[in-house]
Amino acid sequence: MKFKHMLMAAGVAGTLAAASMPASAHHAFSAEFDANLPIALRGPIIRVEWINPHSWIHLMNTNEDGTQQPWMVEGGTPNTLLRRGINRDSLQIGTEIVVTGYQSKDRLCEPECRGNGRDITFPDGRKLFMGSSGTGAPRDGSDPNER
Repeated sequence: MKFKHMLMAAGVAGTLAAASMPASAHHAFSAEFDANLPIALRGPIIRVEWINPHSWIHLMNTNEDGTQQPWMVEGGTPNTLLRRGINRDSLQIGTEIVVTGYQSKDRLCEPECRGNGRDITFPDGRKLFMGSSGTGAPRDGSDPNER
């Protein structure tokens, strides 16, 4: 009986610890991003986060009026990007890239605007799909795995 109470106490402690951690869950595209808000960003990479469940590429976009705005663009998992040919060598700080995708529903830009990346184009002209398949993002033929 004493062992059963110890297991219950450990379970409660584990649940409380998990509840206090920040949530970082995988989500459907439509939960955060708007298919009616397409974006086309151009600028140098300022930071890359190779984390699960989504990688993030931060870039400094130059707006049409010449002002600059930092953006963080969500991509697929690090493993997904690697399988598509996107790696640490191709995402060097300062590399000029073009990213197309969709803006967040909230349209907030503090401290950075947020978007979901669809395609990334590198300085040598290579264009690769950087999104997550099967998340509900609009199908436009960029993802070779779409059917």
